[in-house]
Amino acid sequence: MEYMQAPATSSQGNILCCTCGVPIPPNPANMCVACLRTQVDISEGIPKQVTVHFCKQCERYLQPPASWVQCALESRELLTLCLKKIKSSMTKVRLIDAGFLWTEPHSKRIKMKVTIQKEVMNGAILQQVFVVEFVIQYQMCDDCHRVEAKDFWKAVVQVRQKTVHKKTFYYLEQLILKHKLHQNALNIKEINDGIDFYYGSKQHAQKMVDFLQCTVPCRSKTSQRLISHDIHSNTYNYKSTYSMEIVPVCKDNVVCLSPRLAQSLGNMGQVCVCVRVTSTIHLIDPNTLQIAEVDGSTYWRYPFNSLCNPRQLEEFIVMDTDIIRNQKLGAGAGMRSNKHTLAEVWVQKTSEMNTSQQYHCRTFLGHLLNIGDLVLGFDFANSNVNDEYLNKMNPHHVPDVVLIKKSYDRSRRAKRRNWKLQEMEREREGMDTDDERQYQDFLEDLEEDEALRKNVNIYRDASKIPVESDTDDDGAPRVSLMEMLEELSLTDATGEEGAEMMTD
Repeated sequence: MEYMQAPATSSQGNILCCTCGVPIPPNPANMCVACLRTQVDISEGIPKQVTVHFCKQCERYLQPPASWVQCALESRELLTLCLKKIKSSMTKVRLIDAGFLWTEPHSKRIKMKVTIQKEVMNGAILQQVFVVEFVIQYQMCDDCHRVEAKDFWKAVVQVRQKTVHKKTFYYLEQLILKHKLHQNALNIKEINDGIDFYYGSKQHAQKMVDFLQCTVPCRSKTSQRLISHDIHSNTYNYKSTYSMEIVPVCKDNVVCLSPRLAQSLGNMGQVCVCVRVTSTIHLIDPNTLQIAEVDGSTYWRYPFNSLCNPRQLEEFIVMDTDIIRNQKLGAGAGMRSNKHTLAEVWVQKTSEMNTSQQYHCRTFLGHLLNIGDLVLGFDFANSNVNDEYLNKMNPHHVPDVVLIKKSYDRSRRAKRRNWKLQEMEREREGMDTDDERQYQDFLEDLEEDEALRKNVNIYRDASKIPVESDTDDDGAPRVSLMEMLEELSLTDATGEEGAEMMTD
């Protein structure tokens, strides 16, 4: 009889478990999995409940030691953060798999199923699955803590300008809003002669200082005060103060330059009008239409003051005007303005209409003025101005009147204005009752100066419906609809606040 050999594919012979006697495939420990688990727990030392800190204000999780990260529920980032919490206790096992188990989103619990392997007893590899529960505890992060405690600041930027008008600050506010630099500030406090920005870090304050130096002509000083000192770790805690002084010259100011500065700017006249203040001071000579720009460093080397404030401007009526053409400038003259027209005008004060007193002057507003128009100007002939450079000038070179800008009906302009600006949220103290008039002046400046508007976000005011009529149009400059932005609101998407989204 022939012996039949078992096929090669037959099952391997089983052995009995050395503890319970159950037949099992051979393994290095000679034990079944159940008995092996009673002998060895490979998840020992790995915590089954861990605390995770979460900030409710900014919805970020704490990643030790001190960083806060944004993680969505059941995201890869949250999985990484949770595994890092138990990583130190898993040095002797190998991680095979990890995944989230569903929990109620508001339960303040995150459950994670972890699969690990470890070599035990004579080289046998045991795999185990267990659940780690992460308990969410609320803790306010440092950034939110600084925002809540408004006096918890590390650096302050103090912006000052020694003028009676706040036009430069209104312009600066719009630039800060456009570039979103106010978002890092813990607190913004407006005081009588300036504004303070408080920051939680020195880097944010330095960023604001750099922005101001590029935006307006100014100079800065820095100081710091020692708050605390840890002698063991050799760490110092300082509070830094940045003092920014903006040049005391605003738009529509009449200034008198020093002879040396006037000569260096192309032999222009010493009495000039400031037509704009951006990163430089833009000056124009009303006698020749010469223009020049003075930056911050030049101004502090050759400083000059404003000869009048807006309250001292008087209203004149144009009696006669004559355009000056083909005027030749002297040797070494600088650039001339192409946007203005030189003219000789006779004007009379509206307060002196019952007299025959008239004044003759040159002006750069020849393209705007017609006989009978009202214009604002500064009367040198009847003013006592105490200025170092003006007192030394030849009296024949000092004009009787310097005209600044054409005058329009303010109430009519405000009624027709169908746009608005955003404002920064800030604390106010020591406010002047004249602020509303100054703000209206700034809005009118924006309407009159297109170059100034390019740096400002102007929003369409849906609450105002302008009434158009031929009799209302007095030729006042206006902001075109193309320059206005639509202000984002909830009503744009839903039709009305709180309404449901439209469906088919």
